[in-house]
Amino acid sequence: MDFDIKRLGFTLLGLLIVLNWGLLMNAFMRKIGARVARRIGIPWHQPWIDLFKNYSIRSQITHGLMFYLGPIFRLSGGVGIFLFMPMIITGDHWLNYSFQGDLVLIMYFQFFGMLGMALGAGEGGHPYSAIGISRGLSQFTTIEVPLTLAIISLAIQYDTLSLADIVRAQQGGFMHWSMWTNPFATAAGMLAALGTLGHSPFNLVMAPNEIPIGPPTEYHSTFLGVLQSNGAILHVVEAALFMNLFFGGATNWIEFIVKTFLIYFWSVFVGMVFPRFRIEQSVTWFLKVPLVLGVIAVVMFM
Repeated sequence: MDFDIKRLGFTLLGLLIVLNWGLLMNAFMRKIGARVARRIGIPWHQPWIDLFKNYSIRSQITHGLMFYLGPIFRLSGGVGIFLFMPMIITGDHWLNYSFQGDLVLIMYFQFFGMLGMALGAGEGGHPYSAIGISRGLSQFTTIEVPLTLAIISLAIQYDTLSLADIVRAQQGGFMHWSMWTNPFATAAGMLAALGTLGHSPFNLVMAPNEIPIGPPTEYHSTFLGVLQSNGAILHVVEAALFMNLFFGGATNWIEFIVKTFLIYFWSVFVGMVFPRFRIEQSVTWFLKVPLVLGVIAVVMFM
């Protein structure tokens, strides 16, 4: 009983660290984007101001039940990934509730949040919600294909579906990382990461340069605060997923922060260079080079 309470305490502390690191990293990336565009950008503490402001507002709009459950499902997806994601591989305190086969559950949670958000948007009042839903689900499905192939290749290589065991197999120096031992899976996974992290050219659902529509407009007040909290958590745990799969995991929090920052910056850097794709361009792109690399990665270890 004491052990369970202790693990729960470390898990909740880890969630608090991940949430705040995600908010700070979001501020850094927006600041970098502003500097590239020769603007000053937001202050580093702006995400916390936005979060507190959104949670302090109440909505007077009435929609169906699923509209209100959408953000909850979305947050459940991000928190669910965190709960089964090993953060720090040394010791047992920061492994959370990872277990044998947790990679399969993490992949389910990735899609769970997206499906919940689609159901919520479908019950909203905007006439173009169906367009956003079809965009999001079409793109995310094609993102999952090369990413799943990369994970299958690693599972064959290390003979396990445990994320913690995959990280332990990469210890002993950076030459043991999957980045070097399985470069095709790494390439497929990191190209899929561009879509998973949701920056340009794959930010089709939010479409920030178009007329303001989508979840940030339909959902406001506390609902927007829930989505903002999920965004901060989800970006960190998704970066942690790629860190654990391909870059040796982390043995301390400093290593965790540095690696997740660089992985997240990879998607931001690409977003600064390339304009946004149309949906047919995005879907086709993931079914070309990333898919081929994923197939090669699986064939290599069969």
